[in-house]
Amino acid sequence: MQQLQFEASWNKALAQKDREDIERIFNETKHSAQSNIQFTTLRVAINHEEALLITVLVHNFTDNPLIFDNKRLLYSIQGEAIADEVFTLPAFTVPSRVSMPWTFIFPNGSYKKQSLFENGQLEIN
Repeated sequence: MQQLQFEASWNKALAQKDREDIERIFNETKHSAQSNIQFTTLRVAINHEEALLITVLVHNFTDNPLIFDNKRLLYSIQGEAIADEVFTLPAFTVPSRVSMPWTFIFPNGSYKKQSLFENGQLEIN
């Protein structure tokens, strides 16, 4: 059975309303396994350094931990690739049958600039 977990720093810093929103979205998506790894977009923003921040709920529906070691992630909107970056995140591992929120940061230059970034899909490429 899929479980929701928070990485330690998220667990400390997350506002109660954000936690409730994530729990609600987890409950809506925890049975929707269309693939072994699934990303549910929570929020998309551009920060002060013009990096694209994509906050997702990472669902690991597999029997193995998901380790972000040299994983290429692609963010697409209506089939068009918008952002592409390789991530190595030693502090972030999603255990088997666990969903965890995370923000992936695409630096300026690794994405196509446009006015809207919503309604996209993040995937491992």
